Amino acid sequence: MLKDKVVILGVTGGIAAYKAVELLRLLTKAGATVHVVMTRSATEFVAPLTFQTLSMNPVHTELFNLISEQEIGHISLADRADLFIIAPATANVIGKLAHGIADDMLTTTVMATKAPVLIAPAMNVNMYQNPLYQENEARLKAHGYLFVEPSRGMLACGWEGEGKLQEPAAIFEAALAVLTPKDLAGKHVLVTAGPTREELDPVRFISNYSSGKMGYAIARAASRRGARVTLVTGPTCLDAPWGVETIHVTSAREMRDAVLERYASTSIVIKAAAVADYRPARRAPDKVKKSDQPETIELVRNPDILAELGANKGGQLLVGFAAETESLLENAGKKLNEKNLDLVVANDVGQVGAGFNVDTNIARLLYRDGRVEELPLMGKDALADVILDRVRDVKSKK
Repeated sequence: MLKDKVVILGVTGGIAAYKAVELLRLLTKAGATVHVVMTRSATEFVAPLTFQTLSMNPVHTELFNLISEQEIGHISLADRADLFIIAPATANVIGKLAHGIADDMLTTTVMATKAPVLIAPAMNVNMYQNPLYQENEARLKAHGYLFVEPSRGMLACGWEGEGKLQEPAAIFEAALAVLTPKDLAGKHVLVTAGPTREELDPVRFISNYSSGKMGYAIARAASRRGARVTLVTGPTCLDAPWGVETIHVTSAREMRDAVLERYASTSIVIKAAAVADYRPARRAPDKVKKSDQPETIELVRNPDILAELGANKGGQLLVGFAAETESLLENAGKKLNEKNLDLVVANDVGQVGAGFNVDTNIARLLYRDGRVEELPLMGKDALADVILDRVRDVKSKK
């Protein structure tokens, strides 16, 4: 959504200004053309040359620069912007904007733009909780300004609490959401992701190679498109997607309970998790010591969450995944019919670029009318949007 878009990145004077450098990198990597506007105080924390080098555009710091500009700078930038981000945004600049004060390059450009404005505050916790600041934020929200609320944590001033600039990845995700059409607004999407673990004893477990990347990509994409998203995830190394309700579980039975508890309220369920089919019949209370005698582990079947959802399906649209190593279409088609699914995303995990723990996938989509859609190798973020496009189309026909 950011390819070929013009983004104005406003940077104000706070210690968190260094994080704006990483945000700039994410924006340019996504294909955006970024113009940076810095307040005079911001230049005390990060040199303009840093932003100029990474953006490959001049950095704007002065309202009047008649030598280098042949046009009115703040008006020109304001007219070209598809999105305006202020990160970090101090209490001072938020107070100015809330009361229509435009006395420098940043505030005049914001006042002149018709683009959406996304503000990421960063300040001392007492400043953030001050009623005057809260009134200013509420005033801007009432006028359509968008906010990425700060997180809690240790602040540079030594205090701990609210006021810490949200991470650049979260601000970037919010920027994507601003520019994404909300074709899933009003829908509750439940996504499962990652592996499950079935414990043998306190230190060993049965699991699989799933990284959770596909499910997390679907959760992020659905959230951007306006859905209320619940992500039920097994153990992964991934950060919880910004703006998504994330439920962490470990075993297949825990995942079943979490999913069934929320199933009735959902519109769309996408089961991307790699759930263990079996678990040990008994979990040893202490670590099992090795011995010279052969060990036998008795396994029992785990509940089939997908089959249970299909058997109790009301108005929900149900999507399953089939990761296979042989007879891909035959096995995926069997899953589609036996589990009463609306769509199956099938992939041969033996193919290069389509297995676990990679950022790409090669998928085939199987529909209830017998159609099979073959998709080329693509990134999992791109595939997530393709899947949601097809889900939207199938849902509209139900």
